[in-house]
Amino acid sequence: MRAVLRSALTTFVVLTLTLWLMPGVASTDIVDILGLVLLVAVVGAVLRPLLLVGITALGGWGAMLFGVVAQVVVMVVALELDPAEQISGLPTLVAAAILAVVVAALLDWMADAGSDDTFVREARRLMRGVRRRGARRAGGPLLSFRRPIPGTEPGLLMIQLDGVAEPVLRWAIRAGNLPTLGHWLRTGSHTLRPWHTGLPSTTPASQAGILHCATRQIPAFRWYEKETGKLMVSNRPRDAAIIETRLSDGQGLLRDGGVSIGNAFSGDAETSLLTISHAALPGRSARGWAAFMASPYGFTRALVLGVADIFTELHQARLQRRRNLQPRVSRSGAFLALRPASMLLRDVNVSLVAEQMARGVPAIYCDLVDYDEVAHHAGPARPESMRQLESLDRMLGVLERLAPEAARRYHLVVLSDHGQSQGATFRQRHGETLDEVVDRLAGADSAAGSRMPAEEEGKKEPEITPSTPLLVVSSGNLSMVYLTRFPHRLNRAAIEHAYPHLIPGLAAHPGIGLVVVQDDEGPIVYGSGGTQRLRDGAVTGIDPLLPYGPRACHDLLRHQSAAHVGDLVLISSVDPVTHEVSAFEELVGSHGGLGGWQTDAVLVHPSAWPAIGDLDGPDAVHRQLVDWLTMLGLRQPEPASLGAGDPIRAEGLEPGRSARLSSSRDG
Repeated sequence: MRAVLRSALTTFVVLTLTLWLMPGVASTDIVDILGLVLLVAVVGAVLRPLLLVGITALGGWGAMLFGVVAQVVVMVVALELDPAEQISGLPTLVAAAILAVVVAALLDWMADAGSDDTFVREARRLMRGVRRRGARRAGGPLLSFRRPIPGTEPGLLMIQLDGVAEPVLRWAIRAGNLPTLGHWLRTGSHTLRPWHTGLPSTTPASQAGILHCATRQIPAFRWYEKETGKLMVSNRPRDAAIIETRLSDGQGLLRDGGVSIGNAFSGDAETSLLTISHAALPGRSARGWAAFMASPYGFTRALVLGVADIFTELHQARLQRRRNLQPRVSRSGAFLALRPASMLLRDVNVSLVAEQMARGVPAIYCDLVDYDEVAHHAGPARPESMRQLESLDRMLGVLERLAPEAARRYHLVVLSDHGQSQGATFRQRHGETLDEVVDRLAGADSAAGSRMPAEEEGKKEPEITPSTPLLVVSSGNLSMVYLTRFPHRLNRAAIEHAYPHLIPGLAAHPGIGLVVVQDDEGPIVYGSGGTQRLRDGAVTGIDPLLPYGPRACHDLLRHQSAAHVGDLVLISSVDPVTHEVSAFEELVGSHGGLGGWQTDAVLVHPSAWPAIGDLDGPDAVHRQLVDWLTMLGLRQPEPASLGAGDPIRAEGLEPGRSARLSSSRDG
């Protein structure tokens, strides 16, 4: 009844304002408006189910476009059928309907400020509908008004908070700004553990490890492959699809009926929604996508509020300039569209998660990117970024409230894939970009690099790889230099023969802390005052790894074994006092390399569950999650390996199946 009364009151206010704002309306008699409210309710009750069927049938982009039109169509039909004929003429009717939809979205936002009740109510309706349809297919009653009972079989829901560093999350919980996570920790139902990402500290590398246990296939967010002459960008769908073929061996985290939502890779999931390596919008089978697009509290509301978010961003950027906050970067251009897009993607993802919970899938892995996108441009601990983190905590609360409607008893695990480190950019500090430095040191040959941040480059059309002798490819404060004329990776002697001033010049630059290159005795790190051999730890002069922490040597050595590593690997310098780094891209908050909080990720899980001691690297997190899936009975245990002298038996082999070599994930 509360929902009905609220809907009627909202419609009354919306129509009153719309008729008052529209020119040429003769009168706004209250009786006529009340009649129009009733007419809108009747038309909506008749048309919305039909429109939902159409939206579901279209799927993908069609559902998105038709979802906006659906709200306008309901209002146009109601105004056209109005006996009082207060508005006439199709153009005027359409204009009035659009105005009414916008006013309704703003009014609902004001009514729901600080609350997600409306979103939860819509998601519950979706989940109950999904479960009732499933019951009918299983032979249940054709029509039932009973609420489906909560599921009892276990399930695992894994939510990734993209880019949230463990110290940032812990501080926000202590400050009381994250009530959902704070309640879990204070009541002892969950525990919070740090884990170390290693190098590279990027989403694609972390998800390659977490979802496929194959971190070494990804040396950075983007890289150059000498064999093909191609620049790979891991969030470009065509490249991500190629990368996944290298990662997947059929044993991914989500192999046994799991679902991937909003990730870089699928984890061998049975269903992949909004996953970059499966570049397609959800189709007709994803009812959560259609329901979100058709609902007046879904896409249309998010679209209107997204426009408001752009004005909020302009205001916040202006405040940074007026207060002269440092470090800062430009927050105009493409970033203006990223904020509302991130908010929309978050709501869509949660709707898709709710649908899959209602279907009772055993495991779900979903990535929420709001915080990471804003922190890149505002700074990882700035107020704008912390508000995004608070909104993610609210989404965790939404999922907790939706759990009783699910077909399984889902256990919730929350983790991040990396952190972020703050600092003025390399160009801001030193007046030139890294590729300009390399170009200066290369003598007669030229160097080039992309001026676009790595995460934005994947959203553009592929660039033609520059035909330059030296290619600089940066990801945060990690950069790799490729000598493109040579078909294989070069060692120090070969590089010094071709470019005598390159290695010493880079090592002496105040903005570059580490230069890693292969030598006869293995990889060696050059700094401004000394060197270190990574294999045996032998130091000459001042140890260049001291500012980067005790794990730096292991991280760099492991990174040197990754596929397609550059001839030179560069890490920016790190401030020993503030732990700020200098991104080689124009981002105030960055990740990808070493230094600061970018390698400090977090894992929140039920306290009673057994845990691996030290989680070093994404592959270790994969093994931990696999152990929990096996413990819950959601994954078949891995077959035991044969010991020395054990007989090989043929009883378990499938008849008629020819032997084949499995693809290698490590090249």
